[in-house]
Amino acid sequence: MSIEARLADLGVTLPDAPAPAANYVPFVQVGDIVYISGQISNGPDGLITGKLGADMEVEAGAAAAKTCAISLLAQVKAACGGDLDRLVRVVKLTGFVNSTADFTNQPQVINGASDFLVEALGDAGRHSRSAVSAAALPLGVAVEIEGIFQIK
Repeated sequence: MSIEARLADLGVTLPDAPAPAANYVPFVQVGDIVYISGQISNGPDGLITGKLGADMEVEAGAAAAKTCAISLLAQVKAACGGDLDRLVRVVKLTGFVNSTADFTNQPQVINGASDFLVEALGDAGRHSRSAVSAAALPLGVAVEIEGIFQIK
């Protein structure tokens, strides 16, 4: 089954790859590795903003992280010339969580992205990861995630 068919089974349609918002590129390919710039939490109604530990719960943060993972896959698809089946595996995610100084559940928030990628890609979605706190993120978003992917 193709990756896009699996995503469709999960009710996920990839958006167009988000354009960069400043002086950077959305991805860089070096050999068979693609480095995807940070993708911010963005849903059908716009940016998903909030601060974990203040005005947002872990479950909502995890849902925001999932939207970042969907955007990461959209960027991978663009890097693969539209053929997402060129994706070999997710190598690493670095997740940033907009959170208060005493909030310590960043890993549970980033699980929203990790769990989705494993559900969508199986073993190819298993990856190394960092989940860190940020005092603030661009535009007040709740989560930003960057990724490293192997393609063929």
